[in-house]
Amino acid sequence: MLFGKYHIVIFKEGRSGSRNLRMRGWLGFFACVFVLALAVCNVWLLRAWLESRHLDDDLEGAQRVISEQRRQLVNLAERISQVSRDLQRVQSFDSKLRIMMNMEKDPADAGGGLDVVGDFSRTYLPLHRQELAARKMQDFLERLSESARLEEVRQQDLLLALRENRDALSSMPTIWPVVGFVSSSFGWRSSPFGGRGQFHKGLDITNRIGTPIVAPAQGLVTQSGPDGAYGQSIEINHGGGVITKYGHMQRCAVPVGVWVKRGQVIGNVGMSGRTTGPHLHYEVRLNGVPVNPMRYILD
Repeated sequence: MLFGKYHIVIFKEGRSGSRNLRMRGWLGFFACVFVLALAVCNVWLLRAWLESRHLDDDLEGAQRVISEQRRQLVNLAERISQVSRDLQRVQSFDSKLRIMMNMEKDPADAGGGLDVVGDFSRTYLPLHRQELAARKMQDFLERLSESARLEEVRQQDLLLALRENRDALSSMPTIWPVVGFVSSSFGWRSSPFGGRGQFHKGLDITNRIGTPIVAPAQGLVTQSGPDGAYGQSIEINHGGGVITKYGHMQRCAVPVGVWVKRGQVIGNVGMSGRTTGPHLHYEVRLNGVPVNPMRYILD
């Protein structure tokens, strides 16, 4: 049947005559298969077209989800960085207190030797690789948690030392003696008189003439009045080998022999002595050696 020969006669209505078609069976079979395959392909293409109509909406929804996830990762990274910086400040404060309480061997360790891992915003992976970024954040949080636990142990030791040395802490110059900005720091600098290099023994804190100066800790006034290039100046002995000096004052408000308390007004900013403008020259000496006052200031 498949390989047989067929004779097809076609008559057209309303006209005379006919048309004869001769074809083999296999040709008809393949024609039917072709028509059927064409119909199946059309059905498949129609279905694919109907499904593709939703792809744009799905793609837009997926992009919105990815953008929201990226925004959440950025916010989380910023929060982690803030927590890390807060922990660093706590550890720096802890180190400074330990130096003041003679619990650290090297004063240069103040603010250093921290256990936290630094600023997370500079170390996390690019946010277009969100899975890896999330994994990096998790690892950072684990290390941050470990640093926090270690800091808690250190704080317990520090609290115990502070309870045992309350009098020593009250004699430490831990607050600023005057409000203002530091115009010259502790250390080597160019001299304002001639430009030569000189070692600056304290801090120059600039403010208007007459601004109150307070004692940064309790102690005994051992010098009050004119003192050469320092002009009107005061020295306070806080005990434990710690002495503070205040120069270029407008006036001295406390005489020698007076015991002052932390926060008590001892004078006013001026420009007496050898100076280029109104400011307070503030020194801290430990066993007669000038040290950086920032070593003691806590706020």
